[in-house]
Amino acid sequence: MDVNQPKQEHLLALKVMRLTKPTLFTNIPVTCEERDLPGNLFNQLMKDDPSTVKGAETLMLGEMLTLPQNFGNIFLGETFSSYISVHNDSNQVVKDILADLQTSSQRLNLSASSAAVAELKPDCCIDDVIHHEVKEIGTHILVCAVSYTTQTGEKMYFRKFFKFQVLKPLDVKTKFYNAETDEVFLEAQIQNITTSPMFMEKVSLEPSMMYNVAELNTVDTAGESESTFGTRTYLQPMDTRQYLYCLKPKQEFAEKAGVIKGVTVIGKLDIVWKTNLGEHGRLQTSQLQRMAPGYGDVRLSLETIPDTVNLEEPFDITCKITNCSERTMDLVLEMCNTNSIHWCGVSGRQLGKLYPSSSLHLALTLLSSVQGLQSVSGLRLTDTFLKRTYEYDDIAQVCVVSSEIKQS
Repeated sequence: MDVNQPKQEHLLALKVMRLTKPTLFTNIPVTCEERDLPGNLFNQLMKDDPSTVKGAETLMLGEMLTLPQNFGNIFLGETFSSYISVHNDSNQVVKDILADLQTSSQRLNLSASSAAVAELKPDCCIDDVIHHEVKEIGTHILVCAVSYTTQTGEKMYFRKFFKFQVLKPLDVKTKFYNAETDEVFLEAQIQNITTSPMFMEKVSLEPSMMYNVAELNTVDTAGESESTFGTRTYLQPMDTRQYLYCLKPKQEFAEKAGVIKGVTVIGKLDIVWKTNLGEHGRLQTSQLQRMAPGYGDVRLSLETIPDTVNLEEPFDITCKITNCSERTMDLVLEMCNTNSIHWCGVSGRQLGKLYPSSSLHLALTLLSSVQGLQSVSGLRLTDTFLKRTYEYDDIAQVCVVSSEIKQS
């Protein structure tokens, strides 16, 4: 900390001390085999050392606590705690004492009450503990200001400055994956960039009003939900962990094709962790945004399709056609056969008018003449108003097997 000394002699003294939790004492074990020259001397010394763990003397971690020897590191999202003391070093009574703590965003009163202290007798002090949640990275300066009145009525004022750095504890990277449906998958990569392990208490996604979220970070084991990271979710220094979430538009927004166009707000990540001795930290990311994929004027998506079908046996699929433009369309459906997939039905049928941001569902029947993984292709939609045709190939894949294989 940097301290600026006042230019003139003051009756009061201001002291500021950071409050941090102690750390576990660590020692370096020194041992040797019994056939070596020291014999059992080193082992006996470790057993007699009061700082070692009985029965596990060779472990570096001891049972004692060590008081902090320096200012330590402060990380974004943690709470900065300080002990403030204003002491009267003179032999006269001082009146109207007012002590303030100023940060970049707020001003906190450090006096025993919200108003100025009436008087402070010689060798007495005003003590208080303040807590400030750190919300910015970089250089911070705590400005502690004290004003008071002497017995002669002279008003005095001085300040002290305490400078410290706030470091970044986590590195968060996000990736978006768009599914064939309206679902969006979010992968969050969280890396511990501190020098000590973290206990990840909570990592959750708070969705925006347009989406519902499902966390994909647990597995069901014997009817119970268990984290994919195990029961002890510790994140070691420089380790990275991936979290996965599935977001699906709410029904009222999914039905409006124009609402989810362009850049949409997904939500924000809420991360809560604890460090060595339970120090609490929390970070919230800014609102995550993703660019919605462009579907053109007409979007065709599959609602239902079987995974496996029998060779040369008809199977049904359900398609959803959405008008993503700002004009009304009059659509005609055409079905073109491929070498392996054959459409069952009448091609060139009228689907009628489709208004902007509205959808319709189609139940179609197909038949495959070739085994293996086959691609569903050959759908054509023609807008009779603009004489424009939209082609849809490789809509989905289906596994075709012989009826004997499927029955067995």
